[in-house]
Amino acid sequence: MEKPPPLPLRGVRSWVSQPVIASFMAGGVAGAVSRTVVSPLERLKILLQVQTVGRTEYKMSIWKALQKMWREEGMKGMMAGNGTNCIRIVPYSAVQFGSYNIYKPLMFEKTPGASLSPGRRLCCGALAGITSVTVTYPLDIVRTRLSIQSASFERLGVKNVQEKLPGMWQTMKTMYKTEGGFFALYRGIIPTVAGVAPYVGLNFMIYESVRTYFTPDGQANPSSIGKLCAGAISGGVAQTCTYPLDVLRRRFQINTMSGMGYQYKSIADALTTIFAQEGVRGLYKGIAPNLLKVAPSMASSWLSFEMTRDFLVGLKEPEDEDA
Repeated sequence: MEKPPPLPLRGVRSWVSQPVIASFMAGGVAGAVSRTVVSPLERLKILLQVQTVGRTEYKMSIWKALQKMWREEGMKGMMAGNGTNCIRIVPYSAVQFGSYNIYKPLMFEKTPGASLSPGRRLCCGALAGITSVTVTYPLDIVRTRLSIQSASFERLGVKNVQEKLPGMWQTMKTMYKTEGGFFALYRGIIPTVAGVAPYVGLNFMIYESVRTYFTPDGQANPSSIGKLCAGAISGGVAQTCTYPLDVLRRRFQINTMSGMGYQYKSIADALTTIFAQEGVRGLYKGIAPNLLKVAPSMASSWLSFEMTRDFLVGLKEPEDEDA
């Protein structure tokens, strides 16, 4: 007969097994796993998004663009900004999944434990998205700056890849001092929220709806393959629907950087300028590598989230369940 764990350990297990805490921690794990898996494609997407008309440095096939990054910057370039991205995505994903599981019973369930309608899932996910992006936005804007500072855009000057470039905290400090203080760290948050709210809402709505089709009869959950497929579908559909707002977010995040060829005054000015100079395709720059990354990214995110959450919830002591 196994001895019961010491009381302090039992207290920790009881605490982490709570659904909201388990969702918060599992969300952080899911974010780190999913972003690291697709980091090179994420960086390539950003480089394509910020490239305006007449700029051809990365206008080539995805494979050749990735080869260019590898040839000029090596593995360090392929993973540029990933450290900051993981520092950002862990709390971002944790807050997103955690707040979804807070808002769900408080505001959207008609009765405790009741299944949500697609509309309620959409609204609950959108609110969770707004919460997570507001909390972590300064890290997102710094990640964008770090992703492009070593890229070979001609007007930014030729960079020596051996040169030590500013890190996350130095970049954030410089932005704070030279670009308008606290508000500089939230530049572009309006188009970001406008894009993230429907994206996260659609992601939660589609995933929770689609996963039922991958659940065998008589079982409560789909297999790991089913969860991967449901995550890939939800991420692909949600990202395609909201992609133009993601482009606007990236453009505004580097709007004050010299050498990029644009300084938009407002969202309306950005849309007008992009349509005039780049056409409708300008709002979908970088979508190809984005779609290549979003399927494995969201698939691994949802799978790792559910596996971690189920493991943590499974730590609940029998006496806690009886209480």
